[in-house]
Amino acid sequence: MTDMTLKPQGDREIVVVRAFNAPCDLVFDAFSKPELVKRWMLGSDGWSMPVCTIDFRVGGKGRYEWKSPDGQHGMALSSEFVEIDRPARIVHTEVFDGTPQPVESIITSTFVETAGRTTMTMVIRYPSPQVRDFMLKSGMEHGMGLSFQRLAGILAKP
Repeated sequence: MTDMTLKPQGDREIVVVRAFNAPCDLVFDAFSKPELVKRWMLGSDGWSMPVCTIDFRVGGKGRYEWKSPDGQHGMALSSEFVEIDRPARIVHTEVFDGTPQPVESIITSTFVETAGRTTMTMVIRYPSPQVRDFMLKSGMEHGMGLSFQRLAGILAKP
């Protein structure tokens, strides 16, 4: 299976591409159903997602909260779904808690299936080059890579 790629695009975007050995419908569900998201979108090993709410409709809201293995650290974000085209595209916003002022990013995820294999392309658009560059240096590639590896394992099981 092809590993994830993560690279800057322009001055405000990051593009993430990852292929999964699963049909598009299953991959799409893994991004839109809380019971599945809680199993894979965890970043580093040992982290948990005690809160995962997804009102999966245009205008619907989402809430994601993570906790470290020792329970001493965490992070959280809120989202809103802007566009849903099942099973090809999801557009949503994200705002992380704990920033001096809200910083909203816009995430466009597309899913393309070829011969039972789905390629997910995620374009994350930040409000400024400074925020994008900060995110590139944050270690997000490591956490996303582990999460997508976890998802690939979940999708491989019947």
